Amino acid sequence: MKALGKILGLVILGLLLLIVALGFALTHLFDPNDYKDEIRALARDKAGLELNIDGDIGWSLFPWLGLELHDTTLASVRTPQQPFADLRMLGLSVRVLPLFSREVEMSDITLNGLNLTLARDENGRGNWEGVGQPAGQETQPSDTPPAEQAEAPADEQQTDESRRPLQLDIDSLTISDARVAYHDAQSGQQFSAEGIELTTGAIREATSIPVKLNAFFGSNQPVMRARTELQGALRFDTTLQRYQLEDLRLSGEASGEPLQGKTLSFSAQGQLLADLAADIAEWTSLKFTANQLRGLGELKARNLQEEPKIAGALSIAEFNLREFLESIGQQLPAMADSTALNKAELVTRLAGTSTSLTFEELNLKLDSSTFTGQIAVSDFAKQALRVDLKGDQLNLDRYLPPPAKEDSADAARQTEVQATEAAVIGSGTTPLPDKPTQQAWSEASVLPTGALRSLDTRINLDIGSLTAMKLPLDNFVLRAVSAGGLLTLEELRSGIYNGRLEASASLDVRPQVPLITAQTRFARVPVEQLLQSQGEKVVIKGLLNLDGDIRSQGNSQKAWIDNLNGKIGFIIDNGILVDANLEQQLCRAIATLNRKPLASEPRSKDTPFRELKGNLTLRNGVASNPDLKASIPGLTVNGNGDVDLRVLGMDYRVGIVIEGDKGDMPDPACAVNERYVGIEWPLRCRGPLELGAKACRFDNDGLGKIAARLAGDKLNETIEEKLGDKVSPELKDALKGLFNR
Repeated sequence: MKALGKILGLVILGLLLLIVALGFALTHLFDPNDYKDEIRALARDKAGLELNIDGDIGWSLFPWLGLELHDTTLASVRTPQQPFADLRMLGLSVRVLPLFSREVEMSDITLNGLNLTLARDENGRGNWEGVGQPAGQETQPSDTPPAEQAEAPADEQQTDESRRPLQLDIDSLTISDARVAYHDAQSGQQFSAEGIELTTGAIREATSIPVKLNAFFGSNQPVMRARTELQGALRFDTTLQRYQLEDLRLSGEASGEPLQGKTLSFSAQGQLLADLAADIAEWTSLKFTANQLRGLGELKARNLQEEPKIAGALSIAEFNLREFLESIGQQLPAMADSTALNKAELVTRLAGTSTSLTFEELNLKLDSSTFTGQIAVSDFAKQALRVDLKGDQLNLDRYLPPPAKEDSADAARQTEVQATEAAVIGSGTTPLPDKPTQQAWSEASVLPTGALRSLDTRINLDIGSLTAMKLPLDNFVLRAVSAGGLLTLEELRSGIYNGRLEASASLDVRPQVPLITAQTRFARVPVEQLLQSQGEKVVIKGLLNLDGDIRSQGNSQKAWIDNLNGKIGFIIDNGILVDANLEQQLCRAIATLNRKPLASEPRSKDTPFRELKGNLTLRNGVASNPDLKASIPGLTVNGNGDVDLRVLGMDYRVGIVIEGDKGDMPDPACAVNERYVGIEWPLRCRGPLELGAKACRFDNDGLGKIAARLAGDKLNETIEEKLGDKVSPELKDALKGLFNR
């Protein structure tokens, strides 16, 4: 037995020596470079590859199966003249014996100078197509298996299924000086990754594999360049289909056209996991920065194979939004407040799909405002925006453009008004002002109709205190939608100066000329505070009640006013005509009829009224007001005239009726005689609208008619007194008619 064992040992030793000798002979006596043509044909026939090896092939056989290629190019057999890859050097070696147990034990893998160039032509065909398809199978339908595969023996299939999974054991992987480029001739887009440097530690399943990757990325639409560095530890389990990237650290810098020459420095950290068996992926312990922006969060995705859905949380610490936007080349428009957008902070939950993204449970702080609610893009392709927010306060005027400089038309109109006002005093002793003639509105286009036609939005806003156009709006509520070029303000309501404002409107930009409609209601709003907020002079005070229904068309202030039509009804209660003493003017008129001089100089003061009301009919920018009525203590005022909104001018004929002597007149010369009661005293108001009642004068021609009438009445009384019953009634009537004429 000992002799047999000794003999068996000698046989095995001899076989090993024979194998070693054979390996030495093969590697030293057999040169694979002599078989490049056969290797090229094999690659063409079995893999659809056009392989060209310009450099030498180095190899070893045992105990490591080693291979080293130099100066190699690869192309598809369909486009052999257009190589998609060239390689300076590839070196790898595999331990031979473990291969029989489906274990791949490799030493260091080195890849140097890889240049991978992928391209699609004008027909959408890629230069890599055909790779991996053995010769003769390119035209075979993909759903029809080759005859050899269809007739595979059942016992062979069972053998394949019973094989153990492949086990990898690689000492390291090194890729240096690599480049990947992609070009699409149809769209003109180009992407590239250059200077790729990848190094890893030992690659073994279920162990932590150190990974480091550096690369420069670029694109042409838009032109962008980015430098990135990635570090982490990779762990994978092919049996469980579970892949992790632990302690990820990604950092880099980006610049290009979207950044307008500025540089964005970014970084991200966290733990990444992809569990293909559970069909989920997640990024936890997420930390990220972008210039001065800092944030935390987590992201989770599910249904990866069918319809991916993401969920997570996001928190961005307080930062200067204005400085951040400027640092990434986003130029902000001029704002009335140069310190606006200095503070921003965000906490929210995320939910999304491949076509949508929603910020739920949102808490946004912007300057001194806080908003809660939800913001969503329900369809990326349509840019469908959905906003549902509640806020504590917002001064919108801070973010609007600063007041525009006065143009030449505005300056000319203002000069005209100032010149008119300089010649006018409240007592009405100067001539009647002329009608204004200067156009009051700009012809510049206002609406971006192209952008508005594509809007798809639904906005719900509730703000406790909103300042807009210098108006303080309390408990502000807005509901608005837009789709297909039709923008609808479904509801706007708010408190304003202890009154109420309600409105609805629509803007239709589907036709070439935009159409506008609006319905507005004011309830008990102090009109003087409205005027003050808009920088207008206060010419009237009182509580305004207004109902308006108007429509217009066009895309400029001038077009809107020129095409303005509709109706407006208004009532002003418990008001004052500022700096316009109608009583003083009436006193002057009565003194003229009494033929007495005024004992004192006119005094300029206001005229109070109980009620001022009327209805305006708008036709192409001119508001006709046939039923103006004002109730002044002791007086009733009736008016009929027009307001020309095109030039902001007015032209009214007003009648003042004395109801009786209910108070002392300011001068004895204008004591009210009983004969004056019930007479309508004519007043004419003409001039710039902002002059208000200061542009009103008594009509001297009308006063002459009143004087003649009063003289006729006095004569009739004398006739009646002198003649009595001495003459017939017919004769008295004839005499009265004669003297009246």
